[in-house]
Amino acid sequence: MKVEKAIEKDLDQLYQVIRSCAQHLIKNGVFQWNETYPSKEILQKDIDLQQIWKLEENNLIVGLIVLTEIEDKEYKNVQWKTKNGNNLYVHRLAVHPKFQGRGFAQKLMDFAESYAIKNKYNSVRLDTFSQNNRNLKFYKKRNYAQLEEIYFPNQSSYPFYCFELILNE
Repeated sequence: MKVEKAIEKDLDQLYQVIRSCAQHLIKNGVFQWNETYPSKEILQKDIDLQQIWKLEENNLIVGLIVLTEIEDKEYKNVQWKTKNGNNLYVHRLAVHPKFQGRGFAQKLMDFAESYAIKNKYNSVRLDTFSQNNRNLKFYKKRNYAQLEEIYFPNQSSYPFYCFELILNE
């Protein structure tokens, strides 16, 4: 099992993982993702930009992660711990609910952090939903510093917390 860059033919499977995760979150009272986000169009753009990675088991995509240098506009006013310009952003970390609890999210984040170190980024940055206690614990356990709140009004009225892991300065 390894992490590889996703390609065009993976789009439907990637979207199925995302939709399953969104439904699972909603069923558990975590309104982080909804019917419009993340969309198939967003995943297509991730493929086009070559910034989405897949984790497969027996030729089935069980998880995905987006790694990008592109800073979202919502991050512009965040007081990050490192200078802007050489940072890796993590988005859309997802593991199909049938495969959760088996360390696949850890494996994807291990990959992201190794990729960041290998490519000499100063830090790994991300955000996660303030109401998703499982994710909050997950990132704190990985030594990410919790920073300020940002809002994605199309997703939720609750804030998202920014996190950063410093690698090199």
